[in-house]
Order: sequence, then C-alpha cells, then structure tokens
Amino acid sequence: MNTINRAIGQRLAAYLTKTQGGYQRIDTVSAADVAAVLQAGDILLVEGNTRISTAIKYLTQSSWSHACLYVGGGAEASDVTNLLEADLNSGVRLVSVERYANFNIRICRPVDLSSDDTVRLIAFAKSKLGHRYDLKNVFDLIRYLIQKPAVPNRYRRAMIGLGSGEPTKAICSTLIAESFQFIDYPILPRGGAAAETAEGLASKLPQYKKRHFTLFTPRDFDLSPYFAVVKPTIEKGFDYRRLNWQ
Repeated sequence: MNTINRAIGQRLAAYLTKTQGGYQRIDTVSAADVAAVLQAGDILLVEGNTRISTAIKYLTQSSWSHACLYVGGGAEASDVTNLLEADLNSGVRLVSVERYANFNIRICRPVDLSSDDTVRLIAFAKSKLGHRYDLKNVFDLIRYLIQKPAVPNRYRRAMIGLGSGEPTKAICSTLIAESFQFIDYPILPRGGAAAETAEGLASKLPQYKKRHFTLFTPRDFDLSPYFAVVKPTIEKGFDYRRLNWQ
C-alpha cells in the first residue's frame, strides 16, 4: 500500500508542479540585490506559477504560494544554496535565491531576533533537511484544481487541510512556522487579553496562545505584525529624483 501511495503521490506531484502560461513578473529587483540584503532568519515569499500554486493562492486569497527560510550568513551570492524550502518533488532541501529570480517575491524579516535564537531557529529548520513533502496536503489541494467550490473566505483556511502533521513530513509554510514557534517567536498568535492570576486578580500582561503550526500559510508571514517587509531597492538607497523617465 505504501508503494502504491508513493507512486500515486509522485504522479500527482509531477502534475501539480507543471508551470502554467501567462505568468507575469512585475517587480524588477534582481536576484543579486535580493541576496545582498538577506539576513539569517529572513523569510522569502514567492508568487509561484505552478498548478499547486494556483490552488494555494485561491484558498489563501493571496499572491504568495511558497515560502523559504534564509539560513545563510548574509550578503552571499545569489547562486549559493542558502534557502531552505519544502519542495513537492524533492522534499526539504536547500536552494539558491537564483532559483526564484523570475518570480515576484517578498522578504519578511523577524524583528529584533537575537543571535542565539537565530542560531536555534536555523538549527531546528536544518534538522528537517531530507524530510518528505506531506502528501496529505497534495490530496487536499488537488480537488481545488478540478473544481473551485464557492466557499466563503473565512472558511477557506480550515479547508486547506495543511497536512498530517507527521514529524517526518513537511510543507513550506508549516515547516517555517514550526521553526519560529520552536523559539517562541510570534507569527499570528491567539489571545492578547489579560489573564487572571492564582489569587484571582487580573494580570496586566496579555496572554497569548500559539496556533498549531499546520494552520499557517505563506500569506501569514506577510500579514504578521511581527515581521518587517524588506525592500531591496530601498535598502540600497533609493532617490526618486535620480530616475530617468522616458
């Protein structure tokens, strides 16, 4: 049965990773400029153009269908394999920024992440190298490529399924979410209301609760108030007065 499931999964993966025509890249930032501003712990969001990207973007109502974690030392060349991702065919692996040179991308940076926590974050994420992509996610997503049901937006997050949660399987955004929650860095936590102490008095410090890591999508890192959006053009030093308009 495992052999049959593996064969079916491989065929589905090959189908879902086929690129679709008509994709247009809008931003003009080079891969070299992106690589030059990346710092360890940064998240690279990608607007993909495959069939599975279409399903993810539909369900999450977002441009971002894929997420990678930068595990390099910073300011490395764009062809260095320093992005950790969960790939549908290859599982958890390292790729270069150059791989996504022809896609619209966004850099999300955790704010004020300590050097010790950065080391722990990257070590935890790298411990997942070689793990397989969670095929439960593939079966969940493929039905939305056959027919897109008329589902209210507020229910789509729950319908995406996002995998089985098995420790030897991974999905791009859930792997990164699990890594950040390992070091207690917030993404989109629940709560925030004051909690009562043992004496029955209300504590002034708000209480937060982690969402399960399997519920996170690439869009959540963009929406999170705890990640800064980094623009390579601005980081280099941008002066609109120097633009040469035709």
